[in-house]
Amino acid sequence: MKWTGRFAEYHAAAFRKDLLSGLIVGIIAIPLGMAFAIASGVQPAYGLYTTIIAGILISLLGGSKFQIGGPTGAFIPILFAIVMQYGYENLLIAGLMAGVMLVIMGALRLGALIKFIPRPVTLGFTAGIAVTIFSGQIANFLGLSDIEKHEDFISNMKEIGIHITTLNVYSLLTAGICLAVILVLPRLAPKVPASLLGLILSTLIAAFLFKGQIATIGSAFGAIPSALPRFNLPDMTWERIITLIPPAFVIAMLGGIESLLSAVVADGMTGTRHNSNRELIGQGIANIVTPLFGGIPATGAIARTATNIKSGAVSPISGVVHGIVVLLVLIVFAPYASHVPLASMAPILMIVAWNMSERKAFVHVLKTRTSDSIVLVITFVLTVFTSLTTAVEVGLVLAALLFVKRMSDIMKVAKVLPDPSHKHEKVMPHMVHEGHDCPQVSMYTIEGPLFFGAADLFEKSITDTLHQRPGILLLRMGKVPFMDTTGESNLASLVKHFQNQGGKVLLAGVQSQPLEVLQRTGLYSRIGQEHFFAHTGEAIDYALLHLNSKQCIGCKHLAFRECAALSQAGLQPDMNQRSGVGQKSAGVQQPVFAAPK
Repeated sequence: MKWTGRFAEYHAAAFRKDLLSGLIVGIIAIPLGMAFAIASGVQPAYGLYTTIIAGILISLLGGSKFQIGGPTGAFIPILFAIVMQYGYENLLIAGLMAGVMLVIMGALRLGALIKFIPRPVTLGFTAGIAVTIFSGQIANFLGLSDIEKHEDFISNMKEIGIHITTLNVYSLLTAGICLAVILVLPRLAPKVPASLLGLILSTLIAAFLFKGQIATIGSAFGAIPSALPRFNLPDMTWERIITLIPPAFVIAMLGGIESLLSAVVADGMTGTRHNSNRELIGQGIANIVTPLFGGIPATGAIARTATNIKSGAVSPISGVVHGIVVLLVLIVFAPYASHVPLASMAPILMIVAWNMSERKAFVHVLKTRTSDSIVLVITFVLTVFTSLTTAVEVGLVLAALLFVKRMSDIMKVAKVLPDPSHKHEKVMPHMVHEGHDCPQVSMYTIEGPLFFGAADLFEKSITDTLHQRPGILLLRMGKVPFMDTTGESNLASLVKHFQNQGGKVLLAGVQSQPLEVLQRTGLYSRIGQEHFFAHTGEAIDYALLHLNSKQCIGCKHLAFRECAALSQAGLQPDMNQRSGVGQKSAGVQQPVFAAPK
C-alpha cells in the first residue's frame, strides 16, 4: 500500500514509534480528561469521551501532523460558567455550534487572522484562566465540606474562607502524596507519567488506610460506565441556538487560538509547518461530532502535543492510538476509577494551571512598562474577576486603540529646505527658520503611515503653516509606506484647498501602495500626472521653473542655491548649469516607482 500526503513514505518502523508515543500520551490523557471534566462541572466520563472521539478526529482531520486534541484546562472557566448558567445539555449544543463556527472560519481561510491576536491579550487571559483553575481546586485539595460553587472568583474565595474550618486532614494527606509524586518523579524517572502514577498511588493509599473518609469520584458523581458513549442528538430549538450564540463564539475563538498555538509549538519542535485553515476545519468537525456522544468542547493540547513529539511521534497515527488507548482503559478499568479521590485530582489540575500560566513571559511583559503591560494586566484582571468574554473583548479593543496611538505618534510632518553644508544638500528641518523660508515653495517631509489615526495631524500640520499662501506645495512622501481612505481624504482636502487658491501640489517619491490608492480614488488625476516625481530633486527643479520671477526680485530668504541669481535679476535659472540642487542635491534615497502612464 502506498501512502500519500501526511503519510507519505510511512513504514513499519514509523508505526512502531507512533504506537509507543500514542500509548504514552494516552496514559497521560486519562487523568487529565477526568480532571478537566470534573472541574468543568460535568461527569468525569464525558472528559474521557471527549479524549477518545475528539482526539481521534483532530489527529485525522487537523492541519498538524503531531497535534493531540482533547479537553484542556483553558476551557474550564468557560465550560463551568455555561453549565452553571445554561446546563449540561445546552453546553453540548454550544459546543456543536462552536464546531460549526470553526469549520466556517477554516473554510473562509481565517486561520491566519487568529494569529494576529496580540500576545499580551493571550498571555493575560491564559494567566487569568490559570488562576481560576488553581483557585478552583483549593477546596478539593483541602477536602472542604458544603462548598457551593459560584461563577465568580470572589464568591468562590469567600466560600473557601467560610468553610475553612471543615478542612479534612485525610484529603490534605492524599493530595499531598499525589502532589509529591508529580513534583519528584520527573526528576527521577522523566519518562514515567507522573500524574497517572501520583493518581494511582494516592488512590491506593486512601482506599486502604482511610476508606470512606474522603470524597471520591463515585461518591460525588456516581460510577463511571465501562461502555462506549451512546449517540444522542441534543434537543436543538431556534430559541436555544440564539441564546447560545455568545458562549459558542467564545468556545470557537478560544478553541481556535489554543489549537493554532499548539500547532505553532509543534512546528517549532519539529521544523514542520501546519495548515492553519485545515486545523480549524478539523477542530470544527471534532467539536460537531463529540457533543453527539456526550463529549465536551475540545481543542489542541499544547502539553500533550509536546509530549507526543518528545515520545517519537511520526504521524497523526499517534493521536489515533492515544484515543484508542483511552477507549480501552475506559472499557476495562472504568469501575476502578470511581474510587479515585477528588483530592487526588486537585494537584493534577493545580500543576496544569501552574504550567499554563506562562509566568516568565507574563513578568517579562510587565517589566517592559509599556502599553503592552497595561493590556496584559487589564486582560488578566478581567479574566479573573469578570469573564473571559469581557476580558478578550476589552483586551482586543484596548490593544487596537493603543496600537493606533503608537502609529499616530510615528507620523512626523516637517517643513524642510536644502542644507548647503551637506555634501548632497540634503533637505533638513533645521534649515527652515524666520528669515530663511521660501515664500513661494513650501516643502514638507512626511514620515509614517497616513491612516485614520494620523491623517488629521498630517492635514493640520501643513494647513497651519500655509499662512504665507505659497504657490507650490511639495510633499516628500518616500517614507509613507501606507495610506488608507481617511488619509487619502485628508490629502484630497488639502489639495483642493491649495488648488482653489491657484497653487500647484507636487508629490515626490510616492510608494506603490499610496500611489495605488491615489489612482483608485481619482486624486492622482486631480493632482496631475506631471506633478508626480520619483525624486525630490526633480520636483524642486520643476518648482523653480514655475516660480513667479517678479516675486523673487529682492527676496532675502535665499532658500535655494539659485535664489541669489533670481533675487538680483528675477531670471529663471539654467537647470543645465545648476550646481547640484537637482536629483542628487536633495540628498534623498527615495524608492523609485515606475513613471505613471
